[in-house]
Amino acid sequence: MAAKAFKVRAGPAGRRYGLAAGSLAELLRKASRLEPPLVEGCRLGCYEDGRQVSEEAFRALPENSELILLRPGEEWSGYVSEIERFLSAFSSCSPGVVHAAQGLLSGEEAPMRCKLLSDLIQNLSENISAESRKEDEMWFEVKFSGIAEAMLEKLKSEKYNGFYFDRKEETKDRLCTPEGWFSCQGPFDSEDCSWRHSINPYGNKESRILFSTWNLDHIIEKKRAVLPTLVEAVKGCDGKEIDWEYFYRLMFTTDNLKLVHIVCHKKTVHNLGCDRTKIYRKRKTGRKTRPLCGHNLSPRVQLSKTKQKNDTKLSKNKATKKPHPIAKKGSA
Repeated sequence: MAAKAFKVRAGPAGRRYGLAAGSLAELLRKASRLEPPLVEGCRLGCYEDGRQVSEEAFRALPENSELILLRPGEEWSGYVSEIERFLSAFSSCSPGVVHAAQGLLSGEEAPMRCKLLSDLIQNLSENISAESRKEDEMWFEVKFSGIAEAMLEKLKSEKYNGFYFDRKEETKDRLCTPEGWFSCQGPFDSEDCSWRHSINPYGNKESRILFSTWNLDHIIEKKRAVLPTLVEAVKGCDGKEIDWEYFYRLMFTTDNLKLVHIVCHKKTVHNLGCDRTKIYRKRKTGRKTRPLCGHNLSPRVQLSKTKQKNDTKLSKNKATKKPHPIAKKGSA
């Protein structure tokens, strides 16, 4: 049998790789070596629904099918089940939301919506401070769940921000040209991409596979800054109303997200924080507040403002500096 190309994810939380094989045994052998340590008893399943792949099923799989490598003890019911499991935690969610999510994930014409929705699942379910929950678990759960539900409803109304990646959308927020070309927006600490990375995932399957390695990078980091600040805000709100829309914009919109090529996705600590003046709904108190994490500016201008300020100061110094007197040549 001729070799076929596959996309294999190394475990439920692992990276995705491109592999080619002519048999199930060959593919399993190659996949088992992707991320050590090597273990016996690994198996391959369909990423969509978790069905284990048999030799017969392998022969029927189409080119570029997405599979998942499961080690002993690992289970995977498919990404749709993961979405359903998460959404079922919120009583206000209807089957219509799950159906909409399934539609967004299954469309080949929406290559990055799966990444957005996966971010939603992670953003709203992880990094809830165990210490805070122990102090008053019921109150904390109710408060945090209310914020999560509000964010989920907004995502639903915005169709999970899928317009960012839809070339047919007539919106200034669309990240591609009408022809489907996406350009890298550069690392979090740069205004643009010096490499001029670009790609058109609408062109062919190979481009869609490559596009899956691009990332939506949070300028203000989600795990190190946004979520911990939200947890702290819930814990210390003391009657104040949390501005959940501010956190929504930081987690799910291009206010704080940059589309970046894998080369431009820096894994270093960003050292950027949330704006305390935007954590709670504004009140006319006349009081001045300092930023919780040391930053008042929006994420996209925090870095450039400092540079502009220094450049302006330097220009003023040059303009006010008096020239030194120079003696005329040939003077007696």
